[in-house]
Amino acid sequence: MLEDDQGALEDLDKANVLEPNNEIILRWCGDVKRMSEDYQGALEDLNKANVFEPNNEITLRWHGDVKRMSKDYQSALEDLNKVDVLKPNDAITS
Repeated sequence: MLEDDQGALEDLDKANVLEPNNEIILRWCGDVKRMSEDYQGALEDLNKANVFEPNNEITLRWHGDVKRMSKDYQSALEDLNKVDVLKPNDAITS
């Protein structure tokens, strides 16, 4: 993990203490972990974010991206198909 990524996660952890179970904070934690190639950690955070805001297109897109990078192509496609339903003319999923 890069130093900047670690610093970002530390800041997000502090924010999570102040506002636990905030789907935006969880989503950003998942994104930082996704970009740092901590796919398991990313999935855990994105799954938690999805509990608090089901069917959020950003969470689903990032979740699908992590699944794709983890070579779980079927799950990735399922997530991206959900995004396509929520946002039909999305350039990434269409």
